[in-house]
Amino acid sequence: MKLSPLLLMTVASLGWFGAGCGERPARQPDVGRPLPTPLVSQCEPGQPGGRLHLVTSGTPQTLNPVLAGDGGAAHAVVRLLFAPLVQIDFSTQQPTPGLAESWSVEADQKTWTFRLRPGLRWSDGHPLTADDVVFTWNDVMFNPEVNAWSHDLFEIGGARCSVTKLDEQTVRFVTPEVFAPFLELFGGVPVLPAHTLGPAVRERRLLSAYSLQTRPEKIVGAGPFSVKEIQPGRAVLLERNPEYWVVDRQNRRLPYFDEVLLTAASGAAGAALFLATHAALPHPAELPGEARNDVFETGRPENFGPFRTAADVGQIRLAELGSGTERDFLWFNLNPGQNAAGQPYVNAARRHWFQNRKFRQAVSCAIDRDRIVREVYGGRARAIHTFVSTEDHRWNNPDVPIFAYNPEQGRALLAEIGFADRDGDGVLEDANGKKAQFTFYSNAGNPLRERCAALIAEDLGKLGLQADLQLLPFTELLDRISRTFAYDCILMGLGGGGADPAAQIHVLKSSGPLHQWFPQQPAPATVWEARIDALMDAQVRTLDYTARKRAFDEVQAILAEELPMIYTVAPLQFAAARTDLGNLRPSEFTPFRLTWNIAELYFKQP
Repeated sequence: MKLSPLLLMTVASLGWFGAGCGERPARQPDVGRPLPTPLVSQCEPGQPGGRLHLVTSGTPQTLNPVLAGDGGAAHAVVRLLFAPLVQIDFSTQQPTPGLAESWSVEADQKTWTFRLRPGLRWSDGHPLTADDVVFTWNDVMFNPEVNAWSHDLFEIGGARCSVTKLDEQTVRFVTPEVFAPFLELFGGVPVLPAHTLGPAVRERRLLSAYSLQTRPEKIVGAGPFSVKEIQPGRAVLLERNPEYWVVDRQNRRLPYFDEVLLTAASGAAGAALFLATHAALPHPAELPGEARNDVFETGRPENFGPFRTAADVGQIRLAELGSGTERDFLWFNLNPGQNAAGQPYVNAARRHWFQNRKFRQAVSCAIDRDRIVREVYGGRARAIHTFVSTEDHRWNNPDVPIFAYNPEQGRALLAEIGFADRDGDGVLEDANGKKAQFTFYSNAGNPLRERCAALIAEDLGKLGLQADLQLLPFTELLDRISRTFAYDCILMGLGGGGADPAAQIHVLKSSGPLHQWFPQQPAPATVWEARIDALMDAQVRTLDYTARKRAFDEVQAILAEELPMIYTVAPLQFAAARTDLGNLRPSEFTPFRLTWNIAELYFKQP
């Protein structure tokens, strides 16, 4: 197999890791210090040793968890350096103990008490205590001067929690109101070391801390790995954190890997490098320098073929993950506002059509989703009709109305609201004689979506709706969606977010910035949007799963009937790994589909 030019550039930029600038001095063996009260992993006991090679989508610009966000290259590294009070087991979507060995909530459902594991230490050996948790929240996360990006996300009803230390191992949170996703949102925030970052906060330099120029031993965390060496713009080498607080059933401290090397490459280069490493070369060590990729987690339908071939002959392990969280949908602009020139965002006649749910239902009936799956994705997608995937058994409501492909039903719905082909030209007119014609946008440069949009426009034409397709650069399309609101209809997609319904509040509530069809409404524009607002508020104000499920089921039923978002298809996701990786537990609910439990992974062969 020949390496692509892009891959060769990536390979050439790496070089060998050894002594040099940015390298951590050799670590002393972890002897003479007792373990904390550990979390005992129920994974298959593995054997320690080896270096895992991973590829990140780009180069991390910081290792500061305040700046790393929840995606991208920085997050891919930072998630391995720090640890939260509560972890999410992505195979079950359930919260599990982390730095906190236990927690409880009082009868008021607002007072949460976390008990830290006795004997916790930071990667530099300094004790990790309740003071660090209080510092993380009161000095950093709630502080708009150092956390301007997300401090408001941790306000509940416009107010912040109180966070207090009860003793060295116990912290109490009191929320202003009952907040159902508390464990996922608050418990999942990485705890920060007060002894190293406290001075940076006081001196107003926190945002420059833990940069790529920081000496590795000064980047202190409590995750499974620590920084050993940094090559800015190229790679980051991590080593096992000897203070990590998880053991296996044989009381052997995790993680199993000695090192993890993360190198920067595009998705295409990462795929090529993975296949070159494990499917094409008999001896991966023949690759130049440190160029390897042992896990590929971002599989897309268009590059599935070579992975399937390699898996069929036993060269790699392939995990097919279903439709995941990425879903395409189209929506109509229901925004009644005007631009600076006093012109309405949407022509009055077209807005009248778009506001009618029967019009939206007819559009849904026009779309042949199975054809899209077959002709665009070659079967590597799933037709979808509902807001929550049927694979999400915890939250999906299976009893909602479905407006699947049915052109006759679509024509009947349009006839009910006054549409007819009055002049015989194949395009419908409304009751006032206006042609059923609108502009249909999607993003250029995404071949799969371009083809989807073309097929949808064709399907709508068969129904008598003239959808004039225009493909725009992604940035221009985003500008229309979020700033100018100058559009009729758009095909795009959303993905990610947690499994908890609260993760969708910015999409579902009328005041939300991602309420695509009419964002940031000062008050709900319709009765059904007001009802969704009330239900979404109600489901986060109780910890009772049954009550939350009942409310969210009704939200899904309203969405299925009103169809502000007309879902089309969801690409089928996959990931791949070398065949000798043990303890893989694939999950479609995280971008780190195979390495979310990296501390448990190991090489089955020495």
